[in-house]
Amino acid sequence: MFSFRTTPLLEQEDRALRKGRLGMVCNQVAWHPDTGEYLFETLARRGNLVRIFTPEHALYGPMVPGVEVREVTTTVEPDDLAGLDALVIELQDVGSRYSNYTTLLYNLFKRIKTDGDALSVFLVDRINPCGRQIEGTLGIIGLPHRHGLTLGETATLFYNDLGAKFPLHVISVAAEPVNRELMAWTIPPFSDFSGLFTSHFYSGQCLWMGTNVSYGHGTNRPFEQFGAPWMERLFDYPARHGLKNWNDPESPVANPGLHVRWTRFVPSYGIYQDQTCFGFQLMFIPGATYHALNHALQLLRFVRETCPEFNDEGLNRYLEDAALLGYVEGRYDWDVTREYIKTEEQKWLRKSKKFTLYGDDPFRIK
Repeated sequence: MFSFRTTPLLEQEDRALRKGRLGMVCNQVAWHPDTGEYLFETLARRGNLVRIFTPEHALYGPMVPGVEVREVTTTVEPDDLAGLDALVIELQDVGSRYSNYTTLLYNLFKRIKTDGDALSVFLVDRINPCGRQIEGTLGIIGLPHRHGLTLGETATLFYNDLGAKFPLHVISVAAEPVNRELMAWTIPPFSDFSGLFTSHFYSGQCLWMGTNVSYGHGTNRPFEQFGAPWMERLFDYPARHGLKNWNDPESPVANPGLHVRWTRFVPSYGIYQDQTCFGFQLMFIPGATYHALNHALQLLRFVRETCPEFNDEGLNRYLEDAALLGYVEGRYDWDVTREYIKTEEQKWLRKSKKFTLYGDDPFRIK
């Protein structure tokens, strides 16, 4: 049973929510300006909140006295849901299938379908900070790299794909003032998702996590810059190849949707901690169209071809696509790869519009 509801969670009259043993999956975004507190604090005062699940990168410090707290990553164990009558989910996702929150939601629904069909799930939906633009090819859980759905819409898709029967109730993003008063990136869903521009780059720049190149982890510009100590060799590449600068139309790193700046940075933690990294800052041009995944694939191939130290052993964990990996490693040319991505995106557009809840469908850029 699925329902889409336009009144706030706290106004729902379901017995399982009001009187049953309640669990909650949330991150720090579950703070509501109208109450001045986290949703789990409000629910705890009703006296039936018994368990809080905190995923990776979520919340910190003391919770609510007398309420059990369990940390979860991307999986849910059978005993996690034991004894619960209802589960409230309020997470700010980031619009990409790389997110551990997306994987957690998928595995959670699989677990409920297997072990807890009587469990009622209430999901408080939020705006997708990456908007409706889509990018990429379909992965293991059926989502492209950038999917253009809200978490509530993603939940309805998983619910359908899994053939689930448990009661799922999605609370509309328009049900409460929080989605109008706080932009979707105001409270970072995790520490490296630092602001508006992060959403433009994440679906592409996250791929560096599968390599030995820093994506700016440990700096104030994560996913907006990337580099490594051994990339210093590239500093004079434009001069050696007759280019005016890195943004010359013939430059292998140029893109009409942004400016590229040669830079250096020193991460305070993470890969290359306290070491000087050389690389690039990506500066989005407001109003311009930009396909982050396509650009990132070209950047990956450029670094692989020019820097012998480059290692991409973990890359396919994020790509989940042998054809895209083949392009990065030089086995396919760009025209073939671009057409393949286009076909996959069109396939996703046909599927995704069946699950949109707000009257505006995902789109791809040409």
